[in-house]
Amino acid sequence: MEILSDHSQDVSVPDDRAEQRTCLICGDRATGLHYGIISCEGCKGFFKRSICNKRVYRCSRDKNCVMSRKQRNRCQYCRLLKCLQMGMNRKAIREDGMPGGRNKSIGPVQISEEEIERIMSGQEFEEEANHWSNHGDSDHSSPGNRASESNQPSPGSTLSSSRSVELNGFMAFREQYMGMSVPPHYQYIPHLFSYSAHSPLLPPQARSLDPQSYSLIHQLVSAEDLEPLGTPMLIEDGYAVTQAELFALLCRLADELLFRQIAWIKKLPFFCELSIKDYTCLLSSTWQELILLSSLTVYSKQIFGELADVTAKYSPSDEELHRFSDEGMEVIERLIYLYHKFHQLKVSNEEYACMKAINFLNQGFH
Repeated sequence: MEILSDHSQDVSVPDDRAEQRTCLICGDRATGLHYGIISCEGCKGFFKRSICNKRVYRCSRDKNCVMSRKQRNRCQYCRLLKCLQMGMNRKAIREDGMPGGRNKSIGPVQISEEEIERIMSGQEFEEEANHWSNHGDSDHSSPGNRASESNQPSPGSTLSSSRSVELNGFMAFREQYMGMSVPPHYQYIPHLFSYSAHSPLLPPQARSLDPQSYSLIHQLVSAEDLEPLGTPMLIEDGYAVTQAELFALLCRLADELLFRQIAWIKKLPFFCELSIKDYTCLLSSTWQELILLSSLTVYSKQIFGELADVTAKYSPSDEELHRFSDEGMEVIERLIYLYHKFHQLKVSNEEYACMKAINFLNQGFH
């Protein structure tokens, strides 16, 4: 599964000119004309995410925070406000947030203070939603449409450090953070407890299949462990999660997800026909996709519900927030987008089992 990047409605600036240009929002080095104005990749991505996801931010100060490369992540409200004031054109952004064709005719726009206020307060988004609802387009808005969001980092932002590209990359990540000075195993968040949630997958649908196909699909479904994850992810209200505790939770969760994929592979009807070399090659090249697919379907309630509640109780420091890149936020936004798309598909047990097996065997396409 490939997470796409957005390059719509932007025009690159030649290298000799780019060095002389600075972003009109934060002063960082500009990379081109994005949504009508000269800006950097960071502000371009931030503006797109804010508009596509219909974000409503809050400023904890007096709505005139300084915007610079180092301080731009401190106040999302003032950053979006400056994007609008400088003329970033929200009409140039595709509603689904996905890549589209370039349009060099798109230029900066001047909008009234009243319209800016409607956008910042969310009123403009509500009016647009009502318009599309009245016209019967219930699936028009992009996933991630939320009514309000405080000026805090996205709960999912703490997950960005777990990205890696190979199996040994995951193990290196695990060792790096499990080596932190925290108590062993899982006593460091005693306020966490487990909850037996039902699998969100749908029961098999009645359809005509030849006996051989039916038998294979039944074996694939039987190989999957549909029991809820054993890692406790419910937490008491009012408990403040630390960075060490959160990383320990993520590492334990990643361990369990990975081990479940290994157990699943060993239960496949054709596992005995795989050589050690083929098994290792297939696992090392597909484990990320297997975990992602499981997280989007079987364990979605726990990953996007219970785990999100835990991460919401972690408040990073300004220094930690500065280290978190706009690219990392982009990954989180794409993950949420995928979750909503899979939720709309209403995947059944049969479909999930087949998708997972196909993904595992198609390692040559990764």
